[in-house]
Amino acid sequence: MDARCVSSQMAKDKNLEVRNPMKLKIATATIAALAGSTAFAGGHLTEVTFGTNWVAQAEHGGYYQAIADGTYEACGLSVTIAPGGPQVNNRAQMLAGKIDFHMGGNLLQAFSAAKEGIPMKVVAAHFQKEPQVLLSHPGKASSFEDLKNLETLIIGDNGFQSFYQWMMADYGFDAEKRVPYTFNPAPFIANENSAQQGYITSEPFAIEREGGFAPDIWLLADAGFTTYATTVETMQSTIDESPEVVKCFVEGSAIGWANYLYGDPSAANALIQADNTDMSDEQIAFSIEKMKEYGIVDSGDALEAGIGAMTAETIEGFYNKMVEVGVVEAGLDIASIYSTEFSNTGVALGVKASLMSN
Repeated sequence: MDARCVSSQMAKDKNLEVRNPMKLKIATATIAALAGSTAFAGGHLTEVTFGTNWVAQAEHGGYYQAIADGTYEACGLSVTIAPGGPQVNNRAQMLAGKIDFHMGGNLLQAFSAAKEGIPMKVVAAHFQKEPQVLLSHPGKASSFEDLKNLETLIIGDNGFQSFYQWMMADYGFDAEKRVPYTFNPAPFIANENSAQQGYITSEPFAIEREGGFAPDIWLLADAGFTTYATTVETMQSTIDESPEVVKCFVEGSAIGWANYLYGDPSAANALIQADNTDMSDEQIAFSIEKMKEYGIVDSGDALEAGIGAMTAETIEGFYNKMVEVGVVEAGLDIASIYSTEFSNTGVALGVKASLMSN
């Protein structure tokens, strides 16, 4: 069986499994939340494909949860997740019309689409905070700004061209201290006077196991790098031709994230591990813990407008910040690359409340 179809097939085998009270509660809350949100008639399911931007992991948990619980099916979709990876370009697949939705990284990619005149839109942001961090050895820095006093800053090329430009402009970091990050933590582990980039859900876990210590974590979002992340992108033509499909996918995903974080994630985790056999139980548990601890999914605008919510103020504020530091050019039609029509319905708020009252 094709790897990208494993999650869909397993979901069919497990659809709406409710053998324990928590799963029953999830299923009941899901159906209630999606009442009136119908993308189909006569029981017909619309097949759509969602391409992620990396291999299956807990950071994709809400989407796998929505498959495992039957959430997408409840509003009329049969969703296949097409995992990304180092040799996979799912964004190009969406632009070519071969997949329906794509998982964006942060808003800088959408700004690039505005510059190039690509008719796509961000229709949800399931991470209120980008999980990008800097890591330092315990006690070696007293604040985010204090990291600039370390002797070495291990930052990848993409990071240097984006968030490091903001760090230099707003905090006075030195370009000369930057050395390339090769996704090998050994240089950081060996040098107590260094800091290394990473994702809050990944690198700290690896360093704890390889280095034998828990690094101090500095989340860029909390220091002012205020982009949304893990966005849902689709083409304007999809919105025009099938708005009910977009609504179902966005709202189903939001409910999936609420169920994944506050309910029983075991069925979703099984699907993740089927698509990525290298993903351990320990790594998944660590990632979920950090997403909840740091409010990666559920904070900011999501607290009032629901998981996946976006505001023009946040998007345009981040755009202006990136213009000021020279990362993107001024004068782009930013309003053309996002829509809050589907993301700010608050559909997952009741699901979250129901689960947390348990």
